[in-house]
Amino acid sequence: MAIQNIVIYPAEILEKKCKPVTRFDKKLAKLLEDMYDTMIEHDGVGLAAPQIGLDERIAIVDIDDEMGTIEMINPKILKTSGEQTGPEGCLSFPNLFGEVTRPYYVKIEAFDRKGRKYMLEAEDFLARAIQHEIDHLEGILFTTKVSRYLEEEELKGEESE
Repeated sequence: MAIQNIVIYPAEILEKKCKPVTRFDKKLAKLLEDMYDTMIEHDGVGLAAPQIGLDERIAIVDIDDEMGTIEMINPKILKTSGEQTGPEGCLSFPNLFGEVTRPYYVKIEAFDRKGRKYMLEAEDFLARAIQHEIDHLEGILFTTKVSRYLEEEELKGEESE
């Protein structure tokens, strides 16, 4: 278990399109474990490799539901539909939250830690989290999609609903 430091904006790597992963080995498995531990330590629901300073197309999401931890290596969005608007934050932007509109549904293709291709469909908050992390791999930050920034009091109101 190795907790990594979170890269904070305006670090250049956060706005860089990441390189594909070509080796599926023990080093990758260890990295995924470290990313999970780092995400949990920082109270996140997702983490992408550039957020720990790595130029690789690797991201994880865990919204604490029955899906568990989703490891996405070289993910591609195949289809989206619908629309949802809700609050988002990012570990690379401490204490900054904004209202973001994203598709309600997403279908992705990715690889697992052993190099096996899989497809995944998600809706609602899970779809939001997956799209947020894949955006990181494209060098796209949630701040480019914010319609308005939120105060901490507004977030507390959202949580209680």
